[in-house]
Amino acid sequence: MDCPTEQTLIQNGLGRMRGVERLDFNLLQRTLGIWHALPDTAPLVQAVADLGMTAEPLDEKGQSRIRIAQMDCPTEERLIRTALAKVPGVNGLEFNLLQRTLLIQHEPEALEAALEEIRALGFDPQPQEETTNAESTVASPERKPSWPLVLGAMAALAAELVHFTGAAPAWVTAALALLAILSNGLGVYRKGWIALKNRNLNINALMSIAVTGAVLIGQWPEAAMVMVLFNLAERIEALSLDRARRAIRGLLELTPERATVLQGDGAWEEMDVSRVAVDSQVRVRPGERIGLDGVVTEGQSTVDQAPITGESLPVEKAPGDTLFAGTINQSGALEYRVTATASGSTLARIIHAVEEAQGTRAPTQRFVDRFSRIYTPAVFLLALAVALLPPLLFAQDWSDWLYRALVLLVVACPCALVISTPVTIVSGLAAAARKGILIKGGVYLESGRHLNCLALDKTGTLTHGKPVLTDVIPLKEGQDEALARVLAASLARRSDHPVSRAVAKADDGEARPVEDFAALPGQGVRGRMEGKRYHLGNHRLVEALGFCSPRIEADLERLERQGRTVVVLCDEEAALALFAVADTLKESSRQAIVALHELGIETVMLTGDNAHTAAAIAAEAGIDQARGDLLPDDKRSAVEALQAEGRHVGMVGDGINDAPALARAQVGFAMAAAGTDTAIETADVALMDDDLRKIPQFVRLSRRTARVLRQNIALALGIKAVFLAVTLAGDATMWMAVFADMGVSLLVVFNGLRLLRA
Repeated sequence: MDCPTEQTLIQNGLGRMRGVERLDFNLLQRTLGIWHALPDTAPLVQAVADLGMTAEPLDEKGQSRIRIAQMDCPTEERLIRTALAKVPGVNGLEFNLLQRTLLIQHEPEALEAALEEIRALGFDPQPQEETTNAESTVASPERKPSWPLVLGAMAALAAELVHFTGAAPAWVTAALALLAILSNGLGVYRKGWIALKNRNLNINALMSIAVTGAVLIGQWPEAAMVMVLFNLAERIEALSLDRARRAIRGLLELTPERATVLQGDGAWEEMDVSRVAVDSQVRVRPGERIGLDGVVTEGQSTVDQAPITGESLPVEKAPGDTLFAGTINQSGALEYRVTATASGSTLARIIHAVEEAQGTRAPTQRFVDRFSRIYTPAVFLLALAVALLPPLLFAQDWSDWLYRALVLLVVACPCALVISTPVTIVSGLAAAARKGILIKGGVYLESGRHLNCLALDKTGTLTHGKPVLTDVIPLKEGQDEALARVLAASLARRSDHPVSRAVAKADDGEARPVEDFAALPGQGVRGRMEGKRYHLGNHRLVEALGFCSPRIEADLERLERQGRTVVVLCDEEAALALFAVADTLKESSRQAIVALHELGIETVMLTGDNAHTAAAIAAEAGIDQARGDLLPDDKRSAVEALQAEGRHVGMVGDGINDAPALARAQVGFAMAAAGTDTAIETADVALMDDDLRKIPQFVRLSRRTARVLRQNIALALGIKAVFLAVTLAGDATMWMAVFADMGVSLLVVFNGLRLLRA
């Protein structure tokens, strides 16, 4: 398994098995994680073998999700990553700082050793079970008591006042400052000591050194004020970051905890959605949220699907229609059959995908992480040089230059730079999810801004995917069109061909009885009605009957050039009427193409339909190029050819048949993901309804995210550069440095959160 086509094959095979709740594919590692309720894995292995592949369970390895409440900064991540790198049997780490979780890939005996290493760093790791849509790793930040901050602030202000007025001995100033430092800084010192022991210069280590240095040179009031301001800024930053967490937590609140389920004795009983089995019968009242995915069996209503698909208007639901967990039933009572467990619902898969996306690093974030590893030691070495060189080389005052070096240490922390990227990316992912655009990672959110060419499948993407009758043209003098419709529909109802179904649906009249019905392979059908024989078929059938004429030839050519498929109704004497069928273009597709052109994106249609149909639909939609008669591999080759011309290509398809082209494109978009089992797993970006207008929205969001990322990096580096110059000039103080460092951190966080309003 190393290709999306094999992934799709396995998804289709295993996805229908009862007890299988979720599949997680890793094509690069050729592994598949299966969440299931089966007693053993033998049926799963056999199911894969039936598909012509060999599956080998990796039971000797496992993964554990750990919640670490104290971990919300990249400096803590680096600390933990360094410590666990020494533990044998730890094979992989996936950090999610916004959710404060760590996923450890490990051998069975290695987990406890890994937890001990984390505890040795001063953290409290809490192993968690795999969660459903009703449970999540998303958690609110732990509330710290506020009295130490209040006490420390009062003591620091008093120390400043006493020092400024000289109203008390120096020891009183020192005592007040020491009270402020101890009440606010014990945790900082503990974390700083652990970081230094592990040779890591994080913000806690830098603050500990700076405050200790200020105390040693007699700057008691300033040391106290720095520690209090640092504590205050950290609390404000934690509250700010929680807004990004709430954006994801809001998805979890869409699903009710309980559902009304039909029992074996015919009674209806409320029970937890996590206990409801597939094929159970559930009732939902007007105004209630739907708890599980299902198919309507009784009742009619309108359902607000905006939380899942982003559709602005409610959707009519009747027996046979699909329901999604988290949507809102509006006008009437419904009963539905459950089609997925709580952990396997569309909403659960969305939440899982968004949480996984948070754990992946976007290109800008990877650059910032690499830069910060160089930046912090470099500034630390600069601070050492500032402290030592002027006094040693130029006989400058030791105390003055040591103070400037301590200020530099406070400025050295790259927190503002590092935290700006994940907050911005997650805000963009959450804003997209609210609009029914599911982005599988920050790398795709960033890639969207580079798109300058979009390849589109036709059927189901640009068009409705369901042929409809578009033209009826009587051919015989005095022929009654209504009668021709009834005759054609009566014959068409006996066939399951898509064209026949379109002709049959176009007439609501009572069907005529058909006798001696027969299918004519490659031509059409025939039958006897009221004692007279009739034929309904294509051009070859008309020629075989000898009824073809110049007029019929002209009409056929004209309609086929418009992308229509034509069948002809004939009796025993002549051709009676032409019926043209076409897969019609969605109005939203025209609007999407206009919006894409306004964004400077070229459009190309790639379809398996014939060239005439492709050209007609492309002209109607306003698409720049159309290429027809393409097989799936041909579509992939077409995408590669566009890329060879230097274009950054996106591909839009249904997530299954277009898998090769979707995988080859820089960004693959799956249409109608809410109705496709594999779309969320196979696409880079899944559109939760079939509205192409979401792609211009995605591109705009991607470009806006890139602007915010650039703004944040410029703010973080620019303000630090300015403050660095001010510090070297001797005009900065330590508490000003705290304001500069934590202030810019808050600034970039708030700037990133603006994307939630996108």
